[in-house]
Amino acid sequence: MSNLKNTTSSSIIFLLTGVPGLEAFHSWISIPFCFLYATALSGNSLVLFAIVTQPSLHEPMYYFLSMLSTTDLGLSVSTLFTMLGIFWFNAREISFNACLSQMFFIKFFTVMESSVLLAMAFDRFVAISDPLRYAIILTDSRITQIGVAIVIRGVLTLTPMVALLTRLSYCRSRVLHHSYCFHPDVMKLSCTDTRLNNAVGLTAMISTVGVDSILIPCSYVLIIKTILSIASPEERKKAFSTCISHSGAVAIFYIPLISLSFVHRFGKRAPAYVHTMIANTYLLIPPVMNPIIYSVKTKQIRRAVIKILHSKDT
Repeated sequence: MSNLKNTTSSSIIFLLTGVPGLEAFHSWISIPFCFLYATALSGNSLVLFAIVTQPSLHEPMYYFLSMLSTTDLGLSVSTLFTMLGIFWFNAREISFNACLSQMFFIKFFTVMESSVLLAMAFDRFVAISDPLRYAIILTDSRITQIGVAIVIRGVLTLTPMVALLTRLSYCRSRVLHHSYCFHPDVMKLSCTDTRLNNAVGLTAMISTVGVDSILIPCSYVLIIKTILSIASPEERKKAFSTCISHSGAVAIFYIPLISLSFVHRFGKRAPAYVHTMIANTYLLIPPVMNPIIYSVKTKQIRRAVIKILHSKDT
């Protein structure tokens, strides 16, 4: 019994996993991941810097984009050190408390990204359906309130899920199957009843990402309905073009997330490295692609980024 109690203490050390079966190639595998991390960190930092420093971008749409870039930076940093530590130095060990912290921030920034995408969908709906009152509805103070609500939502829904892991006893293998702390992974190592943890974790995900995945398409139904009611073809085209970047961001967030869920549920016969590679890349795709999409598809962001790059050259 005392042995079980010892396993619940903060002295527990978990072992993270790189790419099973391809350990000899970790140095080579790290190269594309380094490129993805560099792209994510530099791209989102550049977009964030452009929005902060360019007065022409001090509008509701770009304030929400700055939240998205901040979230993507946080999501990238959350896995950066453990993933590259495994690939470069085979540094697999992670303490129990560090594991819980990483798990919280990965989940937190994932929920935050989903919430920001929902807020951006609302922004597009207001801009298209009621353009004359757009600036009145989405004031700076209201945008700040939305940002604070997004943070509070993430903290309140995820804290119980992570905190409940401290009540479990861990007497099985200490090897996790990802290069970062994944909630289901940690629960599988417990030798005590995890039904409460499963219920709380599922509730947290359904009440955040699950609800958002329903509300965002609903908002687009209303947006499309509003656009189709516009008489001028030119105005309809212009309204549709303002939604392209956001719809792309929604797709690159939810498609990898759904793909990972399908692989975990139906791809049990797939090689272990397939699961690991998909799990590693799904957290990096949105941070890498979002700044590219918004820089290419949004003229104002593209101009601001080019202006900053040119000013650095001179």
